[in-house]
Amino acid sequence: MRTIIATTNPATLNFAQAVLKSEGIETFIMDQNMSLMEGSIGIIPRRLCVIDEDYDDAVEALTAAELGHEIEPYN
Repeated sequence: MRTIIATTNPATLNFAQAVLKSEGIETFIMDQNMSLMEGSIGIIPRRLCVIDEDYDDAVEALTAAELGHEIEPYN
């Protein structure tokens, strides 16, 4: 599993998830409970993850949706 986007912006997260869902790419949101525990401060980013096999397709879909600047660099 690989993180494709890490953000504190819920609108960006929801849009990215919708884009990937429309392409048939399953997503997983990590750190959602941690961000809820912090309250409304917004300092802990949530991570949108995809399985390794879908990563390249996810990058392509998000880039086409003009979210390329949000994509986390792969280590």
